[in-house]
Amino acid sequence: MRSIKPFMSQETLKMVYHAYFHSIMNYGLIFWGNSSHSVIIFKIQKNIIRIITGCRSRDSCRELFKKLKILPLQSQYILSLLLFVVYNKDKFKLNSDVYNMNTRQKYNFHLPSSTLSVYQKGVYFTGIKVFNNLPQSIKNLGNDTKKFKSELKNYLHAHSFYSLDEYFNVNRE
Repeated sequence: MRSIKPFMSQETLKMVYHAYFHSIMNYGLIFWGNSSHSVIIFKIQKNIIRIITGCRSRDSCRELFKKLKILPLQSQYILSLLLFVVYNKDKFKLNSDVYNMNTRQKYNFHLPSSTLSVYQKGVYFTGIKVFNNLPQSIKNLGNDTKKFKSELKNYLHAHSFYSLDEYFNVNRE
């Protein structure tokens, strides 16, 4: 990327990013996005963003991601998880199906109890946790996948999450 930067515009570099890096990064992200090795890929992604924008290596990338309208790795992981949940709603149980009481959480998906960290880091468990933490306005669009995806991308671009913890804490503030 650094070798072609002097000859190309920022828009062209962004297209090269999507063609060569983003497509590979996104492949199977739903399965490996929660692993400890994803930090290495995230550092590479930030380095590429800095090259595209011409920033120094110590500059923060959070605003650069927003400016370029590129999702950071963890935001892309959240997007992949949520799209998996929405496209496979029939595989998940609602809290109202499990509990007979009428609660505030009745339209959230039921989170199965598990003590195995392998299961808790998996797609099914993490997908439910991430979906249940979405703002209600976006959750309500779950039946219209096109609108859901559009609003979700806007939400993720606006917040530019660097970690799942950051995502889980943003709605509690």
